[in-house]
Amino acid sequence: MEALGITTLFLVVFISCLVFSAVWKSRMKKEKLPPGPTPLPIIGNILQLKTNYLDQAIHKLSQKYGPVFTMYVGTERVVVLNGYDAVKEALIDRADEFSARGKLPLADKINKGKGIIFSNGERWKQLRRFALTTLRNFGMGKKSIEERIQDETQYVVEYLQNTKEKPFDPTFMLSCSTSNVICSIVFGKRYEYNDKRFLSIMASMNENFEVFSSPWGQLYNIFPSLMDFIPGPHHKVASNSNKNAEFVLEEAKEHRATLDPSSPRDYIDCFYIKMDQEEQNDASEFTIENLIFCVLDLFTAGTETTSTTLRYGLLILQKYPEIEAKVQEEIDQVIGGARKPCMADRGKMPYTDAVIHEIQRFISLVPLSVPHAVLKDTVFREYVIPKGTTIYPVLTSVLCDTKEFRNPTKFDPQHFLHEDGSFRKSDYFMPFSAGKRICAGEGLARMELFLFLTTILQNFKLKPLTDPKDIDISPQMSSIGSLPRSYQLCVVPR
Repeated sequence: MEALGITTLFLVVFISCLVFSAVWKSRMKKEKLPPGPTPLPIIGNILQLKTNYLDQAIHKLSQKYGPVFTMYVGTERVVVLNGYDAVKEALIDRADEFSARGKLPLADKINKGKGIIFSNGERWKQLRRFALTTLRNFGMGKKSIEERIQDETQYVVEYLQNTKEKPFDPTFMLSCSTSNVICSIVFGKRYEYNDKRFLSIMASMNENFEVFSSPWGQLYNIFPSLMDFIPGPHHKVASNSNKNAEFVLEEAKEHRATLDPSSPRDYIDCFYIKMDQEEQNDASEFTIENLIFCVLDLFTAGTETTSTTLRYGLLILQKYPEIEAKVQEEIDQVIGGARKPCMADRGKMPYTDAVIHEIQRFISLVPLSVPHAVLKDTVFREYVIPKGTTIYPVLTSVLCDTKEFRNPTKFDPQHFLHEDGSFRKSDYFMPFSAGKRICAGEGLARMELFLFLTTILQNFKLKPLTDPKDIDISPQMSSIGSLPRSYQLCVVPR
């Protein structure tokens, strides 16, 4: 009897899946959605996705279903864009239609549609426009911010000198240094690398980035209602974010108490001035809540992305000491050892520029971009994508396109060099995404990557703790973010 019951249950499940599959395929055909793997009830296509290397799993599906296909993350419908042509057509050629922010439940739980990165509609337009204008007014892309970065690089040199050639983990040094650049714009000041409160904020940001990219973060984004009741590190995201919000609120209160509208010191001051100007507007987006989330967006994005790229870059250069040596040779020829590197040097240093571009290409820091969505029912190629559908533009598929990069899975600076050694630009270089949602701090990040890396290599030689050939430069995980494996190194003064 027991065996009969199990058989009956199996048949019921099997028949239910067949019926579901038939209904789903009929619906797909009727709605003219892009093709894709048949999802299972509730869990969608989770069995076909490796949560540790999501971009690789999606690439395999693309080989079967094409550059535009539909999959289900739990019950959430997602249209995937794979390859340069599809991503460019959507994000650049049809930027307005694909400019909405898609769903990311773990982020939505915290941000609730506030701030810059995860907002939509008029709120997003106003807050992003204000941020871009304010960042430019405080020097982004100008000589003044270059000088701030140069000043911060000297604190990095001092920190590295104090390691006395002993092993250290560069994570927090890089987080603090890159964060101080955005802090100078947002808060109007920098923090010491041994400031316990500042280090605590760096730790919570770093932990959140890791959780977002981990299987726990992926599971939350697939089953948010269920994961709210399951213990795990995904619950730390909310507590870490609350701690960071309290840090921002304290800074904001200090700014409010000392605000001089005729002489704004930083982004927070400018936001308060805008708040006061719109205090009679009940629909104003310039509220204290949006101030906190906008500052957190700028603070986090201006810290984690650049510091993780630098951390990954230092690991890669340890594996390839011959590349490090060629960069240092170029630094010696163009800059020498007596002065600080400056942005005017970059145009005379094609090999160094190529190495930095190749670091960004190779690591593909945000493999799927931050999810987009379509603003309306959208005819895309021969398909119809319903309004509000989440879009995954797979940036890894652009950065690793074999039509543009001959050895996409290998670290090779020649990808960005002509045969004569001059720098080679590429339309496929999209580490900051593209279109209306391109990273607002792209210019600042490019400046920081060049100035921090050249300053470190101008003053120090990297000394790995293991044989370079044994260094693993594959990502620890690659889903929302692509993270390097933990490591320590020594630096030796040159």
